[in-house]
Amino acid sequence: MKTKCLTSSGHRHGFLMVDVMIGLAILTIAVFPLGFSFVRQRQVLRIEYYRCVANEIVDGEMEILAAGAARNLPEGSQRYAFHSDAASQLPPGHLQFTKTGNHLRLEWLPDKKRGVSPIVREANLK
Repeated sequence: MKTKCLTSSGHRHGFLMVDVMIGLAILTIAVFPLGFSFVRQRQVLRIEYYRCVANEIVDGEMEILAAGAARNLPEGSQRYAFHSDAASQLPPGHLQFTKTGNHLRLEWLPDKKRGVSPIVREANLK
């Protein structure tokens, strides 16, 4: 009878191991996709943050230019120098200013494509 007890105990340990392996498999299948989705969400949020900062800079500079600061700038397209502490949070890029008559165009262009697209604002000189 002792042998019967050992074999039924052995079967129970075997089933326990199978249960543990199935539990680990389910956990692995559930956790890995969540981990990858968190990484992707972080990238998307960073890109959106860059867009928001660039939008604020371009909007502010365009307001200054449209209010009359662009009268002193020459016609044509040129790089536009600006000073903003928030720009240190952006990936490398520059502002491109274009003036044709009273029409103004200001765009932020990233130097490398990292998911952040150019941001463009247009206005007429007042």
